[in-house]
Amino acid sequence: MTTKNEEGKEEQKRILILCVDRDGDIGAKTEIKTPLIGRDGNLNAAVALALKDPEEPDANAMFEAVRLYDRLTSESKPEEVFEIATISGSELGGVGADRKIVAELSDVLKVFPANEVILVTDGYSDEAVLPLIESRVPVSSVRRIVVKHSESIEETAALFTRYFKMIVENPRYSRIALGLPGILFLILGVLAIFGLVHYYLMAFIIVLGAYMFVKGFGVDRAAKRVYIWMKEYSPPPLYVQISTFSALAGLLCVGIGVYLGLNAVNEQNLDWSNWLSILPQAASAFIMDSKDLAVIGVCLALTGRAIRWYFERDVRLLRNAALIVLIGWSRQILEAVSVILSNPKAGYETLIFSIVIGILISVASILVILVIHRSARGFFKKTEEQEEFEES
Repeated sequence: MTTKNEEGKEEQKRILILCVDRDGDIGAKTEIKTPLIGRDGNLNAAVALALKDPEEPDANAMFEAVRLYDRLTSESKPEEVFEIATISGSELGGVGADRKIVAELSDVLKVFPANEVILVTDGYSDEAVLPLIESRVPVSSVRRIVVKHSESIEETAALFTRYFKMIVENPRYSRIALGLPGILFLILGVLAIFGLVHYYLMAFIIVLGAYMFVKGFGVDRAAKRVYIWMKEYSPPPLYVQISTFSALAGLLCVGIGVYLGLNAVNEQNLDWSNWLSILPQAASAFIMDSKDLAVIGVCLALTGRAIRWYFERDVRLLRNAALIVLIGWSRQILEAVSVILSNPKAGYETLIFSIVIGILISVASILVILVIHRSARGFFKKTEEQEEFEES
C-alpha cells in the first residue's frame, strides 16, 4: 500500500513566469531595483513604468506577465505552484547586460527554485535572452508582446501628424526642414520676378555653402554665445577698469616712444655699411627721443596697478610705489647715457651723479615704505605677500 502511494504521488511543478527587460528601462525610468518577485511588486513596477513612458513596450510585457500569472493561478492543478518575477539588464547592452540578467536570474532561482520557465518578452530580445535562461532552467513557453500601433491606417496617420507637427513647431528641426528650403524658394521667386532665373543655380550653391559653413564651424553657436555674453555682461569694479585702462594707455605710450626713437634714427641718414661704428650714435638718437614716452608709459601702467592694489588693500602697493619713483628717475640716467653715446668727450660725471641719486632715492623709498607699513599695518589684508614683506 505504501509503495502504491509513493508511485501514485506526483512530483510538484514549480513554474516561474519570467519577464526580461534587457535594456534596463525599469531602473533607468522608474529607479526601481530588480529583480522583482511577486505579483504586487511586478504590478506596481509596471504601473510606474507606464506612467513614466506610456509607449514603453516593457510595461506592456509586464502587464501581460501579471495577466498570465492570474490566469494560470486560477486554472492551476494541485501539483503546480506559480510565481512571477522580472529581471533586467543594462542600458549599455552587450556583455554587461547579459551578465546582469544571469546574476538576477540566479537570485530569483534561490528564492523560487523553478522547474520550468514561461518567458514573457517584448519580442525584440528573444534571441539574446533565450540561451541565457535555457542554460539554467528549461523554458516551456515564450509569450511575445508586440504593441499594435502600426497596423491601422488611423494610427499611421496620427503618427505622421505627430512628426509633422514636431518638424513645424520644434525650432531645432524647423530651421533645417522648413527654413533652408524656404530661403531657397524665396530666392527662386525673387529671381523669377526680375527674369534672372538663370542665376538660381549660383544663388543655390552660395546659400547652401553658407549654411554648411555656418553649421560646420559652429558660427551660429559662437554668435549666440557672444550675444549672451554681451547681454549678461557686468562691468568689473571701477578700480579694475582704471588699472586696465592705465595698462593700455601705458602700452600705447611705450609703442609711440619706440616709434619716435626709430624715426629719430632714420632721420640721422646713417651709413649702415659700417654699422659697428655708427651703432652708438644710433642708440643715442633712439634713447633721446623715446625715453620720455617710454618712462611715462611704464609709470602710467604701474600707477593704474597701484590704484587697484590700494582698493584691494594689497601690501604690494608699497613696493609698486617705490618702483614708480625709481623708473621715473631712470629718465635722468637714460639721458646721461644718451649724451655719452653721442659725445664720449662730454664726461661721465652726470651719469655717475644720476646713478648715485637713484641709489639714494631707492634707500629713501625703502625707509618710507617701512614707516608707512608699520603705521598702516591694519589697512592691508593679511596675505602671503604681506607675511613675505614683513619677513623681508
